[in-house]
Amino acid sequence: MQALGLIETVGYLTAVSAADAAVKAADVEIVGIEKVIGVNGYLGVTVHFSGDVAAVKSAVDAGKAAAERVGNVISSHVIPRAHNEVAQKLLPNFKLEKKNLISTENSATKNNDYTETKKKKSKDLAKNEPQKNTDSESKSNNSLAEDNDK
Repeated sequence: MQALGLIETVGYLTAVSAADAAVKAADVEIVGIEKVIGVNGYLGVTVHFSGDVAAVKSAVDAGKAAAERVGNVISSHVIPRAHNEVAQKLLPNFKLEKKNLISTENSATKNNDYTETKKKKSKDLAKNEPQKNTDSESKSNNSLAEDNDK
């Protein structure tokens, strides 16, 4: 097991700021997140990081500093080599599930389909709407009518 780093914050925004700074500061991976409604109804969020010992220490320090600028940090800690019992029995309870991300190609296709559908609907609506005269068209139509009356 590599090192395990933890940053516990009050509030989701603070946790996201900590996580962002941590993964930018060092070569670590966010391996889990724990959310708990705590004292006075505040949301306690603990972010779990994994990587080599030096990287995790650096990441936790950077994450903690960033989180303190935004909100409250309850605690932070680095376990250099977590015991197998911790890794196998505790961490899976907080492990992040990997979600299937839509590839940019599929996303672009969906966006184009949506845009084309929207354009088609606009054209169909325009065909079905009665023609409205603008002010200049009304004036020219009125002057033509007056000329015909003469």
